[in-house]
Amino acid sequence: MTRTLFGTDGIRGTANQEPMTAMTALKVAMAAGRHFTRGDHRHVVVIGKDTRLSNYMLEPALQAGFTAVGMDVVLVGPMPTPAVALLTHSLRADLGVMISASHNPFEDNGIKLFGPDGYKLSDATEAAIEANLAAGPAVGLATSAKLGRAYRMEDARGRYIESVKASFPRGRRLDGLKVVVDCAHGAAYKVAPAVLHELGATVIAMGVEPNGTNINQDCGATQPQALARRVVAEKANLGIALDGDADRLQLVDETGAIVDGDQVLALLARVFAKDGRLKGGTVVATVMSNLGLERYLETIGLKLLRTKVGDRYVLEAMRAGGYTLGGEQSGHILLTDLATTGDGLLAALQVLAVLVTEAKPLSVLGHTFAPLPQKLTSIRVHGRDPLRAATVLAAIKLGEERLGRTGRLLIRASGTEPVVRVMGEGADSKLVGDVVAAVAAAIEAASTEGGARA
Repeated sequence: MTRTLFGTDGIRGTANQEPMTAMTALKVAMAAGRHFTRGDHRHVVVIGKDTRLSNYMLEPALQAGFTAVGMDVVLVGPMPTPAVALLTHSLRADLGVMISASHNPFEDNGIKLFGPDGYKLSDATEAAIEANLAAGPAVGLATSAKLGRAYRMEDARGRYIESVKASFPRGRRLDGLKVVVDCAHGAAYKVAPAVLHELGATVIAMGVEPNGTNINQDCGATQPQALARRVVAEKANLGIALDGDADRLQLVDETGAIVDGDQVLALLARVFAKDGRLKGGTVVATVMSNLGLERYLETIGLKLLRTKVGDRYVLEAMRAGGYTLGGEQSGHILLTDLATTGDGLLAALQVLAVLVTEAKPLSVLGHTFAPLPQKLTSIRVHGRDPLRAATVLAAIKLGEERLGRTGRLLIRASGTEPVVRVMGEGADSKLVGDVVAAVAAAIEAASTEGGARA
């Protein structure tokens, strides 16, 4: 079975346009509910959301779909994606749903599904749900007496806060540290400052005034520049930037320098290996991770296993190999001994624990390796696939020849947006930039002309 509705991170699109309409959300809920209805017990689904305006439309539609097929619904309100995964597992629910488009602007939204174990669904399960959609909404309706009920969980926030705090080393505190946290006006706007405060830090919170339309706007993990300026102005020890649903992070050291996901992986790999937490001597990352990370890990006797882009694929490789540390350069950090999905706040606490234990600033600990020059650009595309155009294929071939064996050129279509990403890497920064610009221009031209031509 193949998937057409689900992408690399659930279902995503522009709010109130297909597939992000109330009607489609209703149908997806019914199809997913039918798929996860097994046995005679009262089936339960946990629904969380971020702070987008369109969630007022999508949440009740999902609730209606699940209750129509006899599932009880637990509404937890604005909560990070990892909180929904946690609660789904701890409540022994049959399914978890997060309504969010992660780092995308407010105009977009998405639906992420978690199984009873708290992990994102496999490609095969998502394909089965899509097949279930074809049966139509009239199939599998509950009788009047067996309709589901819905209620709001009052202590959901507290449960997640205590769980995250429990990951911090026993006996350690953040007293004396000044931390700036940017919550991107998103799902973690209440829980992230609370966790840091309760662990003893002096907390300066940004991005904690959501209005439905300002999520990720000039803030958060994808735009940490304002955080960097604030860290320097406040003379803080570091800054933490989360994205809209708080499953990824970027860190900022006390000088205002960005510490990306690759550097976080390098730092944690060294510490976890020393503490016996790094199973198999392996870190799992994607093809986008910098070659500098791979070379650094080799110098300390560790391996880097690469997957295709998407934290779900990193997690699948981690589970298959029994590995405990993985992630993406973009800031998804996966710690399978602590959580079932990426958790920006949880990952930030692991870095803070190293800072406290080793008594060194992030400017020292957070820049473990020298990254090779890398250039990434995104091109919004229209119509047919421009990657099949002869002009694009020629530009890619030429770019690969120019970079040679010491560099890399990666081109991929986003699984969540109508965007093609071009990444170049090599020893010569100017050459990398020129190659990426040339390939990007070819893709943009082909897209403007209507995509590939025969």
